[in-house]
Amino acid sequence: MSNIRPFKKIYPTIASTSYVDPAACVIGDVVIGEDCSIWPMVAIRGDVNHIRIGDRTNIQDGSVLHVTHKGPLNPVGNALHIGSDVTVGHGAVIHACTVEDECLIGMGCVLLDGAVIEKGAMVGAGSVVSPGKVLPGGYLYLGSPARAVRELNQKEKDFLSYSAEHYVKLKNDYMNE
Repeated sequence: MSNIRPFKKIYPTIASTSYVDPAACVIGDVVIGEDCSIWPMVAIRGDVNHIRIGDRTNIQDGSVLHVTHKGPLNPVGNALHIGSDVTVGHGAVIHACTVEDECLIGMGCVLLDGAVIEKGAMVGAGSVVSPGKVLPGGYLYLGSPARAVRELNQKEKDFLSYSAEHYVKLKNDYMNE
């Protein structure tokens, strides 16, 4: 059985310039943009709703990306949208929410249904973002539940794009092996 497979005859769409590690799993209604990297033991399951990932985004080892189904309590369910130039750290759980462009989601974070992480936000390792919570861009968020602790400094803002660029180079090395 392939690590990239359909669900109900809907196949993932993955840009030819993106890397999906053979030990990762991508299922169903998933679209992955250009120059992305999906690392070992990542599970991306677009079975009961869709998942969209922009360009130059990296999803690091052991992360889980999933969605919420449509039903009587939630007629449209919750899809998962991750923008471009996003870094998702090891072991994060990103569930049925929106992460806009140029964000960093730290290792072990949990983002819950309907949350919105706005462009240029940084969510520190181990933080939990409550359902429906909106985190404005330009801030560092920490804790459970995640709260703004301060504005990002210029070095941190620069790191958001640096991280995305670094992972594009790293995935190119893997693809050229």
